[in-house]
Amino acid sequence: MKQRKSFKTASLIAVPVALVLATLLSISFGAKSMDLATVWDAFRHFDEGNVDHQIIMHSRVPRAVGSLMIGAFLAISGAVMQGMTRNYLASPSIMGVTDGSAFAITVGMVFAADTSSMELILYSLIGSALGVGIVYGMALLLPGGQSPVRMAIIGTVIGTFLSGFSAAIATYYQVSQNISFWYNARLHQLDPTLIKLAIPFGIVGIVLSLLISRSITILSLGEEVSVGLGQRTWLVRGVATAAVVFLTGISVAIAGKVGFVGLIIPHIARFLVGIDYRRIIPCAGILGALFLAVCDILSRFLIYPFEMPIGVVTALFGVPVFLYLIRKRGGGKHV
Repeated sequence: MKQRKSFKTASLIAVPVALVLATLLSISFGAKSMDLATVWDAFRHFDEGNVDHQIIMHSRVPRAVGSLMIGAFLAISGAVMQGMTRNYLASPSIMGVTDGSAFAITVGMVFAADTSSMELILYSLIGSALGVGIVYGMALLLPGGQSPVRMAIIGTVIGTFLSGFSAAIATYYQVSQNISFWYNARLHQLDPTLIKLAIPFGIVGIVLSLLISRSITILSLGEEVSVGLGQRTWLVRGVATAAVVFLTGISVAIAGKVGFVGLIIPHIARFLVGIDYRRIIPCAGILGALFLAVCDILSRFLIYPFEMPIGVVTALFGVPVFLYLIRKRGGGKHV
């Protein structure tokens, strides 16, 4: 027990250091590697005529910042979803939330010409809310629909339907190339303007998550316990859903669909800090940022000199964890 506690403490201390190291590696390494002196010089004395400086400031830095943001947002979103539903399989990618965002972006780009960055974010937020609403609505209507495995199946079915419908619309209106970015996440093509616009929405989502973190802890103990303690469960779920919509919606708007981050990371955070969501949520955010940054670095070298899609890299970790959770936990809810 003492050794296990020491391991957890050491892990929590090592994570921030690893986060800084991963960020530096993300900026330094790629198709063309840069030494740390060049990176530092680009920050201190940026030269528009220097190609290396251009690559660092206009490509590598937005990519590193974007991967950190998206990883943190998706991990926090997954933690909130798992606590709110007491479903250990809940995550934005499995519950159809990311597919809802991508669907709304597709519809918006087809029927509204010259979509601005802000409109893109709004479409994604609307689609995220649509995905959450459909999946949770069907889970409430179907017998046993709220069990972890059945809800995951419902989310997968709805997500597949929305994804297929989006592909049909894109093919019919001949915009498949335009929307492929959001279905095949590409962190090397992140738009710095979009990242800046997304920051306020991300802050709102994080603040909402932290404000209700104590309530989510109580809700995760069960409906009866929550009501018995005088908690207004409908309000907690409403705020939690809003946080999920903000965090997932802007993540998809920035980089497209990135799977499994919201599934894996909350379980690791829960292992390290316990069942209190006041600790789980910030821990999940840091771990999620680190996880996606590392996956992004791996994506550059696994099939070098080509890049592996980031969704494939996260799936390499996510699919085994998903199968393990189903086998280990069966159909029960987590506490």
